[in-house]
Amino acid sequence: MKPSESESYHADDVGFRQVVLALVEQIPASRVATYGQLARLSGRPRAARLVGTVLRELSADEAERVPWQRVINAQGGISTYKVGAGELQRALLEAEGVRFDTEGRCDLDVYRFSFGMTLTGASGGVSGS
Repeated sequence: MKPSESESYHADDVGFRQVVLALVEQIPASRVATYGQLARLSGRPRAARLVGTVLRELSADEAERVPWQRVINAQGGISTYKVGAGELQRALLEAEGVRFDTEGRCDLDVYRFSFGMTLTGASGGVSGS
C-alpha cells in the first residue's frame, strides 16, 4: 500500500521539518502538544505521523535542544514506547510536572499548550491562531 503524500516523508521536506521543530521549541516546560496539533499548525493537517518521523529522526544535538518529549498522542498518551523511548519521555514529562492517570494519559485540557502564533504554509509564514 502506497502512503498518501500527506503521510509520506521526503528528504526534500526540509521546510515542513523546520516548521515542526520551530513549533516544538515553543512548547514550555510542563506543557504538551499532540502530533496532530503540530501537523495542523504546520499546514499539513493529515501529517501527524510525519511529525513523529521528524522527531524520531532528530540528531543527538537536536534532541538535546528540542523538547521532543513534550509531543504526545491525541489521547494524551505516549507513543514512543514503540521505539524504546517511552519510559524516558514519561520520566522527563513527570519531572516537568505533567501527571498521568492510571491508563498512562495526561489531561490535555490541563497540559495542552495553546500556541499564540502559528507557522503555516509552504513559505513558513506566521499567522495568528
